[in-house]
Amino acid sequence: MVSEALPALQAALIAAAAALVLAAAAEWLHSRRVRRVAQLAFGPRGRPAGWAVAAPFMRVAAASAVAWGLVALLLLPARTHSLDASQQLSEHDVRHILIVLDVSPSMRLVDAGPSREQSRMARARDVVDSFFRRVPLSNYRVSVVATYNGAKPVVVDTRDYEVIRNILGDLPMHYAFPAGQTKIFDGLEEAAKLARPWNPGSTTLVLVTDGDTVPATGMPALPASISGTLVVGVGDANVGKFIDGKQSRQDRSTLRQIAARLRGTYHDANEAQIPTNLVVDSFGLDGEGPLAKLTLREYALAAVAVGAALLALLPVLLRTLGAGWRPGVRAGVRAARTAQAPRAGRGGIEPLVAPAPSRKSRIAEVHAGAARGSEE
Repeated sequence: MVSEALPALQAALIAAAAALVLAAAAEWLHSRRVRRVAQLAFGPRGRPAGWAVAAPFMRVAAASAVAWGLVALLLLPARTHSLDASQQLSEHDVRHILIVLDVSPSMRLVDAGPSREQSRMARARDVVDSFFRRVPLSNYRVSVVATYNGAKPVVVDTRDYEVIRNILGDLPMHYAFPAGQTKIFDGLEEAAKLARPWNPGSTTLVLVTDGDTVPATGMPALPASISGTLVVGVGDANVGKFIDGKQSRQDRSTLRQIAARLRGTYHDANEAQIPTNLVVDSFGLDGEGPLAKLTLREYALAAVAVGAALLALLPVLLRTLGAGWRPGVRAGVRAARTAQAPRAGRGGIEPLVAPAPSRKSRIAEVHAGAARGSEE
């Protein structure tokens, strides 16, 4: 993504620099012309409003932003859209969720959940459902490794969450293994082998188990692709259930040791779901804020929108708020209205301007003038 956007970014910067130089030269020439008629434009003081002094700089910045955004949008590769958002991701952007699921017969014991009426596997399904609802699955591909007396990959890089639900349901996967002791480390070793070719830091490992039988040694080394580990314990940790001649219960201390050796976090999910802050930390979602998800395309669109809006609004603001002085005939109109206003006198209201003579008085004046002429 960065290599594809680099040529567009370079060309956009060149276009923005060119627009900056041209707009600055035009503003300088415009300011020289305005200075000559400053009193006509801004009144006797010859100065605009205080904020209007920044208008040339805002126009230059807006023109540069529009040029940068348009060139960037022109040169960026076209983006295709489909209903499946995960298909739009490149191999570099794809992240992985790798679940190591304990499928031993002890996971079918009924002592899990707040009411202790769920099987451990059913409780594991509820827990996985809970944190999957808080993770953007469109950006992830999910793989599941089943472990009992050995380990087998069940599904690799699926985007269909219903497949995962089916695996976490009542699928009797323990029949795929020979009877014996649970070997959690075999599942971790198979998961490490599966994740080794993936991109560094692209995988979150989730271990779901009751911690029934875990050896003290033999922890496999995890590859660089695994960036976070979450150990989820299910089953009652206080009262156990008998199976295969022994008592089985969640071993909290052992699971904490496994999480510490994997540089991860342990959570007892028998009664409480995984907290959101733990999901955020384990899946590396804390750095994926809204601004971190923006690409060059979004920044270019924002630059074009803001720059164009500023160029469109500046003339209106300068016309209405650019100067306190308003040229025109407002003073003369106000004086005329004052002169025509009625004025109170002794005999009542007297107009300031004498009324026009009537038609009869004009005729009488004409006849009088004619008579005076004849006498002379």
